[in-house]
Amino acid sequence: MKKLGITLLGGVVVLAGLAALVWHLNVRDEPDVSAPMTAASAGAPAAATVARGEYLARAGDCMACHTARGGAAFAGGLGLPTPFGTVYTSNLTPDNETGIGSWSSAYFWRALHNGRAKDGRLLYPAFPYTNYTQVTREDSDAIYAWLRTLAPVHQANRPHALRWPYSTQAALAVWRALFFKPGAYVSDPTRTAEWNRGAYLVQGLGHCSACHATRNALGATSSSLDLAGGLIPLQNWYAPSLESPLEAGVADWDIPHIVELFKTGATRHGWVTGPMAEAVLRGTQYLSQEDLVAMAQYLKNLPAGHADVLPAARAHTPINPAVALLGARLYKDNCAQCHGDAGQGVPHAYPTLAGNRAVTMDSPANLVQMVLYGGFPPATGGNPRPFGMPPYVLVLSDADIAAVLTHIRTSWGNQAEQVTEVEVNRLRSNATP
Repeated sequence: MKKLGITLLGGVVVLAGLAALVWHLNVRDEPDVSAPMTAASAGAPAAATVARGEYLARAGDCMACHTARGGAAFAGGLGLPTPFGTVYTSNLTPDNETGIGSWSSAYFWRALHNGRAKDGRLLYPAFPYTNYTQVTREDSDAIYAWLRTLAPVHQANRPHALRWPYSTQAALAVWRALFFKPGAYVSDPTRTAEWNRGAYLVQGLGHCSACHATRNALGATSSSLDLAGGLIPLQNWYAPSLESPLEAGVADWDIPHIVELFKTGATRHGWVTGPMAEAVLRGTQYLSQEDLVAMAQYLKNLPAGHADVLPAARAHTPINPAVALLGARLYKDNCAQCHGDAGQGVPHAYPTLAGNRAVTMDSPANLVQMVLYGGFPPATGGNPRPFGMPPYVLVLSDADIAAVLTHIRTSWGNQAEQVTEVEVNRLRSNATP
């Protein structure tokens, strides 16, 4: 009994020590929010600060998540599906009861920098404070100042619908202890000011790694520097690697074409679709030329990722002649009118399929999504009436889609792996268009 008691006591001590460590890791580097919001801080800020805050909110694409379809802007309520349940976004309007009207700038800064709400609750990383922690206090205060100029919307925040134990603050505290550390962007003295500005925007406000990084089983990325690509959970859109020349790396692009893609959503290299189209629509098209060039410089100079094997050097599964014949016929009947008999496309209208790395990269997820549900590039100032892709979800079967995509991925010099009916069925069954 004495040994059992000692063992139990030791277990209690270990658990207490672990709990203390988790608590410590969750409160490190937190600002002092005890000071009440003064009349001066609640008053009207300088017009330049407000304008800068609006610009920075665009850079962070805040509206995309904090506005429900058909709802008031920034009033929250949008459901974000995750593998652990649904997280609902919060009301960012200055309503005193349901929004951030009673928040001080220090509370707002703590939310961005530390991922903690005004009432002390830990926030779920669907709100990408793992990236926003790098945002400066000055930029945070500017965004806060602009949000307080919005019309208040009285709309209560909807409770999250997460499975146990992910719904508990204890589980979230452990996750944060393992995967989150508040920090700040540190300039690289060996790089130019322009490169550092681009790094700050991509890693922080732009939160590019929220999509373009691989996540582990608990939904964590390795860091805001990870841009090696990954499948966006539950959406079944693949965010391609920004490091690989075989996916979305831009090391061999010139700066004007990178800027053009961010500004208009389309270049001679192709056009953006899916979640990236929304990022351009609501965010990057409004950024200044200087910031877009800075981001382009940073992305152009990313270190190469893992060694890629050229498609021509890969061993491919032999294609069934019947599948090849079906794919060629379906392409002629449904695709050639826009994309051309040889996949050559139409400039400024329909993208080229021959030699298009969006067609030949390993993951066919985005191709399946586009054939199933269609889509448009974003409507931007430089491309206000973009041509689009019609949906074939009710027209083509899984076998049809697999066949036509296999034809596209293996014709006109393209040398990618064939698409199987099983892959299409899995993506169709799980997709959120």
